[in-house]
Amino acid sequence: MSGSIDLPAEVGSVAVARRWVRERLEAAGLDATVDTAVLLVSELVTNVVLHARTTCTVRLELGPTIRVEVVDGSEQLPEVASGDDPLAPSGRGMRLVEGLSASFGADALADGGKRVWFELVRPAGSRTPSPPSAATA
Repeated sequence: MSGSIDLPAEVGSVAVARRWVRERLEAAGLDATVDTAVLLVSELVTNVVLHARTTCTVRLELGPTIRVEVVDGSEQLPEVASGDDPLAPSGRGMRLVEGLSASFGADALADGGKRVWFELVRPAGSRTPSPPSAATA
């Protein structure tokens, strides 16, 4: 299962992204991951609103892992605060993403912009969706 939503660079987009991710994870029976995914997508979309100031696309992919991507029009990759300076003006949100996700990263896109993503481990016992069969496609 996968999907995406396009959002404007507005403060209200953070709440829309949270709600959108929450609804899809709950519908997939992945309640144990909802709070972490919602917190982390909030951080990524907030970065778009505050720093990139462009529209963005939030993508959710449910496969062997739970992957959330946020694509925006800025070429500036996010920085992770070192932790040595608790008063650093930015980068703490990415430390949160780093600490709570199984993996994360940021990629510059060939046509401009960037993709920032994180992956969460699927809870034990959750079913990985299988591709639709020819009979149901």
